[in-house]
Amino acid sequence: MSTTERKLILLDFEKPLAELEARITQIRELAEENDVDVSDEIRQLESRAMQLRQEIFSSLSPAQRLQVARHPRRPSTLDYIQAISDEWIELHGDRAGSDDPALLGGVARLNGQPVVMLGHQKGRDTKDNVARNFGQASPGGYRKALRLMEHANRFGMPIIAFINTPGAWAGLDAERLGQGEAIARNLREMFRFEVPIICTVIGEGGSGGALGIGVGDRLLMFEHSVYYVASPEACAAILWRDAAKAPQAAEALKITAEDLRQLGLIDEILPEPVGGAHSDPLKATEILREALLRHLSELTQMTGQQRRDLRYQKFRAMGVFSELSA
Repeated sequence: MSTTERKLILLDFEKPLAELEARITQIRELAEENDVDVSDEIRQLESRAMQLRQEIFSSLSPAQRLQVARHPRRPSTLDYIQAISDEWIELHGDRAGSDDPALLGGVARLNGQPVVMLGHQKGRDTKDNVARNFGQASPGGYRKALRLMEHANRFGMPIIAFINTPGAWAGLDAERLGQGEAIARNLREMFRFEVPIICTVIGEGGSGGALGIGVGDRLLMFEHSVYYVASPEACAAILWRDAAKAPQAAEALKITAEDLRQLGLIDEILPEPVGGAHSDPLKATEILREALLRHLSELTQMTGQQRRDLRYQKFRAMGVFSELSA
């Protein structure tokens, strides 16, 4: 990747780090040109760069985490599927005339075990994003996902779902084709399935678009992922009629993995490499694969009825609170 391309996707809060790394590169090049040994100085600067990176990414605000979750180089569903599976065959179509590229899925082997993997797919660039509708699935996408999950349940294969969408497609055609009904049907049916279901938020988890494949026995989130009922921009526009207040909305919405763990909505936070999953996709893949295998091992020890009961109780407990009198 060229320096120009890196600058195009540089996040605002990464600029001090980028300046320091550019300085290290410049010193190294000058030292090589003049045959001067500056290894000690470079080591000190590299140590400072690593420390600065850790400081930056350990204290991100909710709005900054949202930027990381939306990073164009962040690993996608297809990246993870191809990296963690031993075999992968993508299946197409909802058997009703549609094959939505924003939501893909198929059969795979994970550590030798047959599974069904599916998830939202964003694009890498503008052209690809347009083709994938920016990861916003249509009713046909959710019906395709349901067809694949029913296949998994019929043949006893665990379901692995990857969530990464700003929300379901909200166009007029989506409403005409039954977007709400398609998502609602998925919610109902996922509670019925007896096979293990593990859902992971790998980037954005937006509203009903995320929930359409988000009912599972385990809900995992990467450290810098976000999960929200409405995007901070939409929330700010609704509440204050000012999208510029999105950072304030992001704080109030409690969209980060740590917030959601404290609220009891997710089961585990997956740590990311320093600098985010996009800085070291291979390391992020290893972390994800280990977590999936660990949870899958636990869930396969239960009966189908036990998994259904626990799934039901898990979601029934969400939003429950106690009001204490003074």
